[in-house]
Amino acid sequence: MKKLFFIFNFILLFISSFCFSQNTDSLLSLLKNDKSDTDKIKHLTQLCWQYRIIGNYDAALLYGNKAIALANLLPSNSRDLALARTYNYVGNVFHAQSDYSKALDYYLKSLKIFEVSGNKQGLGSCYTNIGLVYYYQSNLPKALEYYLKGLKIDEEIGDKSGIAACFGNIGLIYVDQSDFDKALDYYLKALKLNEEVGDKKGIGDCYLNIGIIYHNQENISAALDYYLKSLKIYEGEGDKQGIAICYANIGNAYADKKDYNKALEYYLKELEIKKTIGDKQGIGVCYVNIGELYNNLSDYKLAIQYSNLAVQINNEVGYIDGERLAYEHLAIAYSKIGKYKEAYENHIKFKTLTDSIFNLDNSKQLGDMKTKFEVEKREAELKVKSEAEQEKLKAVAYEEKKRQQVIIAAVMGVLVLVLVFSLFLFKRFKITERQKTIIERQKQRVDEAYDLLHEKNKEVMDSIHYAKRIQTALITSEKYIGNSLNRLIKNN
Repeated sequence: MKKLFFIFNFILLFISSFCFSQNTDSLLSLLKNDKSDTDKIKHLTQLCWQYRIIGNYDAALLYGNKAIALANLLPSNSRDLALARTYNYVGNVFHAQSDYSKALDYYLKSLKIFEVSGNKQGLGSCYTNIGLVYYYQSNLPKALEYYLKGLKIDEEIGDKSGIAACFGNIGLIYVDQSDFDKALDYYLKALKLNEEVGDKKGIGDCYLNIGIIYHNQENISAALDYYLKSLKIYEGEGDKQGIAICYANIGNAYADKKDYNKALEYYLKELEIKKTIGDKQGIGVCYVNIGELYNNLSDYKLAIQYSNLAVQINNEVGYIDGERLAYEHLAIAYSKIGKYKEAYENHIKFKTLTDSIFNLDNSKQLGDMKTKFEVEKREAELKVKSEAEQEKLKAVAYEEKKRQQVIIAAVMGVLVLVLVFSLFLFKRFKITERQKTIIERQKQRVDEAYDLLHEKNKEVMDSIHYAKRIQTALITSEKYIGNSLNRLIKNN
């Protein structure tokens, strides 16, 4: 028998530069001291979100409506963006209360403004949230249509948080189609992106939904492990909605282990929180699970009581899947106590609602959309791969070109060095040639001077020799004079 798992949907808000790390007390203090209307709207919107998280929907709507009223007084150039953002937040509060008609109304108001302004991030958030409304109204083809619109825009602008939300919500569609492997693939993709951007709540949502996949695959221990990891994050964030949903799914796990008393303990914890925060759909889900639990405990009176409550509240909020399962539990309970007419009537209602959700046209339309989506994704992946390969080839060509440029530059550098060195050698050669010419000229001059000197020296020596001969010829030698004197002396 199918349990009604309360999967956590991925609401996507257009938060711009807002920061949600502050608590309500600090935000109220800031609001009291705000001077400009822009700051007041910012803090009013943050208070709307914080009160929605802790489950105080009346306060959330109070501050959201104050932000809308104040935004309407702003100049036109800043009014529209403030209104679109605030409409998105207020829509989310109604969404949390399972008031889908009002939630859709506010999301569409926000969408209209974002379409006019061309704000893609805002469009992506609206498409995703509108898809969730259709999902909870059991209009799966319409839900997938809007998820894919949101995904396309988020991928265009590289919004990781938006892509993660779309992946998570597309996973919901595959869960409803019992394609758990495909759903798990999308949840793991969403988890990776949420880890990259540090979105704790998104990580908690992914843990919870991954746990549900393992639960459906009858791996209860792995499912409980992920439920508890998710619960720890929600408790740290003070997220009452998340805590309640973890209780619901932990209760389902214990129910499947046939530990019905433990399961009932967690269902009642969940119910208490859902009543506190006024989550009608959550209350309806809880009644469905408790009704099934009492069937398992063979307490058919309480099973009928809680299942009737589930029919009433799920019909009121328009949650068809919850209503149809409640009819199934009523049919089982009445058959067990022998009220076959009531059992048959409730079974017919169960089958009618089941057919309305999973009729041939819906299945075909949903199948066509999923096929189209997968084809487009595949084409996009091939395009990206092709572009990546082209980029890789371009990179290789660029590196080759760069390498060739380096080689050419190196060769040119060497040639320049050779040329410079050659010019230097040529210049040195010319200098040497000039020096050689000068030296040769100097040598020639020296030789000429030497020859001239030698000639002069010869002339001088010839003159000296000539003078000496004349002297010799004219002057009587000392020996002759001496001999002549000796003869005279003898003669006397």
